[in-house]
Amino acid sequence: MTQQLRFDHIGVTVADIDTATEFFVGLGLEIEGRTFVEGEFLDTVCGIPGARCEVVMLRPPAGGTALELARFVRPDHVDGAPDAMANVLGLRNVCFEVDDLDAELARLAEDGYGLVGGVGVHENIVRMAYVRGPEGIVVSLCDRIG
Repeated sequence: MTQQLRFDHIGVTVADIDTATEFFVGLGLEIEGRTFVEGEFLDTVCGIPGARCEVVMLRPPAGGTALELARFVRPDHVDGAPDAMANVLGLRNVCFEVDDLDAELARLAEDGYGLVGGVGVHENIVRMAYVRGPEGIVVSLCDRIG
């Protein structure tokens, strides 16, 4: 019997959950819920005894895969490499399709979030750019050509 695989969510650990939430809500995601998690479940899943974290679940308005932002209350977070480039091992980016890439890039630039590189065109089908969001999270934005 073949397992049926479905994409549930992408999890990102952050230090400032309010700023990260504001950034992704600004992109158009909606807050599905916000809560604290602790106890046997969290200790078992993350392998950190006594852990407690605050979680915000965000989802696109049309549905689909959720984005989970988590801020550890205990133990404290461990700094990553907020200036890491695409060739550094680990989660590279979270990608969203937007209606107007240029308008979204301009809005994000006004908020202080700049491009990692430039706007690229792939096979004359899609335009894409990486933006470095809060805490160095690389967000890929794309729009369809035509």
